Amino acid sequence: MTTNTQSERADDRRRFFRIDDEVNLTYKKVNINEMSEQNNVLDDVLNNCSIASAMDALNQESSLVLRRLQKSDSDIADFLKLMDDKIDLIARSVLLRETDFSKQNTREVNISASGLAFASKEGLYAGDYLEVKMLLTSSMSIVVAYGKVVYCKMVDENNNDFPYLIGLDFMNMKEQDRELLIKHVVKRQMQQIRGKKEP
Repeated sequence: MTTNTQSERADDRRRFFRIDDEVNLTYKKVNINEMSEQNNVLDDVLNNCSIASAMDALNQESSLVLRRLQKSDSDIADFLKLMDDKIDLIARSVLLRETDFSKQNTREVNISASGLAFASKEGLYAGDYLEVKMLLTSSMSIVVAYGKVVYCKMVDENNNDFPYLIGLDFMNMKEQDRELLIKHVVKRQMQQIRGKKEP
């Protein structure tokens, strides 16, 4: 039974693309009981930055309506698109003000929809549980995730800022947040491929 579960997790990791990226990231240690309680709180879509994934879902729905409207009245459709962009800008600025992101927290990561590896100032233990908040800078989306530390390596003892590399497997991630991550990874992968092709 355990072998099957480990095999399924390995298959999940292979199914998701992994990319190297730069994100604004904060984390804190939690225990497994807190993690369960917080996941219940996050079921409220307007709580704890989950609004980012809710906005993404609403944007998908509104874009379908806008496409239909453009066929009958393009002026109204253009106006509504401008209003949508304004609301989106205001919502994202409010999100950024109310969270604890700063330029000092921007770091290199290797990320997929199943987990991430990130540089850290402090060493952690395999088996530690973390709450991670990520600002995906390319899409200005915020994802809150919980995960289990699977490894911690000292990669550069001369680096006073981030000497450790932490590997984290996401746990019980909300489907909306996973979809948001998948879209971000695919988008960044396409941007990186285009960047390599351009002289």
